[in-house]
Amino acid sequence: MRVFVTGATGFIGSAIVEQLVAAGHRVIGLARSDASAKALEAAGVLVHRGDIENLESLRSGAAVSDGVIHTAFNHDFSQYQANCETDRHAIEALGSALAGSNRPLIVSGGTAMLAPGGSGTEDDAVVPSAAGVPRSASEEATMALAAQGLPASIVRLPPSVHDTVKMGLVTPLIEIAREKRISAYVGDGTNRWPAVHRLDAAQVFTLALQKSSVGARFHAVAEEGVALKDIAEVIGRRLNIPVVAQSPEEAAEHFGWLGFFMGIDSPASSAQTRERLGWRPTHPGLLADLEHARS
Repeated sequence: MRVFVTGATGFIGSAIVEQLVAAGHRVIGLARSDASAKALEAAGVLVHRGDIENLESLRSGAAVSDGVIHTAFNHDFSQYQANCETDRHAIEALGSALAGSNRPLIVSGGTAMLAPGGSGTEDDAVVPSAAGVPRSASEEATMALAAQGLPASIVRLPPSVHDTVKMGLVTPLIEIAREKRISAYVGDGTNRWPAVHRLDAAQVFTLALQKSSVGARFHAVAEEGVALKDIAEVIGRRLNIPVVAQSPEEAAEHFGWLGFFMGIDSPASSAQTRERLGWRPTHPGLLADLEHARS
């Protein structure tokens, strides 16, 4: 199978590419720089130059593929809403090149866009982007393509996709703790973030590609919820700094942009994903990777 992958040199995308190549697929990787192109060539990947703002490059890459996995996203939070709209347009462009075919499109989304309260499942809809959750635009665009009959699916990622080098939202949490010399959490710290190892997450994308479902929503969630206090305690022990509980008001100042996420209790289930895809995560959990993080 000839698979076009955006974000092919990224944290998750590179793991997806490695698994696809190992399975015998021919991979086309989107590259916006010479460095990315060289990394893809070294991995045995066909290079397709362009970026997510160059819609023609997305359409032409998708046009010559048997399926597309879209993981590229600009995580510059200073222009977050604009980046979410850019992603919506990118998904629409990819979909236009696949329209009228049975070629699958797999798009990355997030469990953090689910409404709080209980453990989120694959059946739960995300909070609409119009209601103040701009990142939901990616899932909205994907589901709109599915409504037109395209085998488009979403893979929701948890706030922490991790290994011992990077850990999603836990990475800036570590950086803030190192800078301010305290490891903080909000309230009693029992609120939870789901998590998954990057290699287990990559497998969900490759399995979803094989499944080729119309409008499916998958959860790449290995751990339903890890308490923020537990995360803070490991960070504090590793950095040899105090672990401190903060009020929501204190947290807003202490964590900056990350403060919005610190008080969220957002556990998520992956029971349906495991059943539908036969997915069985096998890699270390978040706290285990955090204990052995390269600092």
